[in-house]
Amino acid sequence: MTSDAVPRLESHVELTVVMPCLNEAETLGTCIKKANETFAQHGIAGEVVIGDNGSTDGSQAIATSLGARVIAIPDRGYGNALRGAIAAAKGTYVLMGDSDDSYDFRESPKFLTELRKGYDLVMGNRFRGGIQKGAMPPLHKYFGNPVLTFIGRLFFRAPFGDFYCGLRGFRKDAIERMDLRSTGMEYAYEMIVKATMLNMKMTEVPTPLWPDGRSRPPHLRSWRDGWRTLRFMLLYSPRWLFLYPGLVLIALGTVVGGLLIPGPLTIGPVKFDAHTLLFAAAAVMVGYQAVTFAVFSKTFAITAGLMPPDPRLDRLFRVITLETGLAIAAVLLALGFGGTLFALTIWGGTGFGPLDYAKVMRVTIPAVLALVLGFQTLMNSFFVSLLGLGRK
Repeated sequence: MTSDAVPRLESHVELTVVMPCLNEAETLGTCIKKANETFAQHGIAGEVVIGDNGSTDGSQAIATSLGARVIAIPDRGYGNALRGAIAAAKGTYVLMGDSDDSYDFRESPKFLTELRKGYDLVMGNRFRGGIQKGAMPPLHKYFGNPVLTFIGRLFFRAPFGDFYCGLRGFRKDAIERMDLRSTGMEYAYEMIVKATMLNMKMTEVPTPLWPDGRSRPPHLRSWRDGWRTLRFMLLYSPRWLFLYPGLVLIALGTVVGGLLIPGPLTIGPVKFDAHTLLFAAAAVMVGYQAVTFAVFSKTFAITAGLMPPDPRLDRLFRVITLETGLAIAAVLLALGFGGTLFALTIWGGTGFGPLDYAKVMRVTIPAVLALVLGFQTLMNSFFVSLLGLGRK
């Protein structure tokens, strides 16, 4: 069988290889030939689908001549191109990879073997498979990819050692359940995040990376795309963006405030007084707002379909209802107004004249903190209830 021969499609397609394409005439044919050769050599009922983003260099004609199906994707973007190609795939399983010849589609049997075992997502790992000389810039190899992969593993507990590998296989019904929304390069990262959130069965296989076969520069922009990935991870992880920092601020402010309310605190030559108490109260307020933002963002993301439902959030809403929030707000407001009246009593004791500010601030700062938290809790309780209506 010649290298450019097209495999005979059977009534049932087991594996669809999809490639996004935007002016990839230099390398697209090579990628399609490798996929077709592999189908024939391993007896795989397969097809190749190209998600074309408006190529003007004849890429479409090259793909068609080699038996691939070309799906025109009018909306630009890596995610849009892949989504359109995957939607058109006829295979039970899908293998996606770039069309720049940096990934060898002759590796597809390794992915198919794992998919046949029942895995929903099979990732390639270039660090285990071997990164050939000149295939990856040192900045990506030693800093960008390892750091962002570490953050991804920390945030989402995904069992992968190479989050950026573009060669990956998955069940088509699994990708449909993920309901991916990203239109750009975040699409690949969203796939990992959603698979983890949905508790899908995942594994990885060693995958070599070869130098880009094109003569033009790649579409990737290191710092811009690295920031887009980090931003995506933060937005999809309210725990790390809002909840954990908020809890740290609340704990720190509460401990420091608790030590300073009785009186000044001296550590060595440094004396901490009412002014430090003010900063401690500010830390509690900011931390509280961050925690509530974690609840808001998670609720909104689930309502909008950006994240799958979270049983933990459902349990939280069963315990903390609107009425519970209003009761907590009432208690905080009562404490705040009580502290304010006590401060006014102290002031009245001086004939409403000069005050010992360090002494009175130990009453007024906690009182103001309780008032602010009370009003925030009152408003937040109604707001989160409105978000909860959308979830139901």
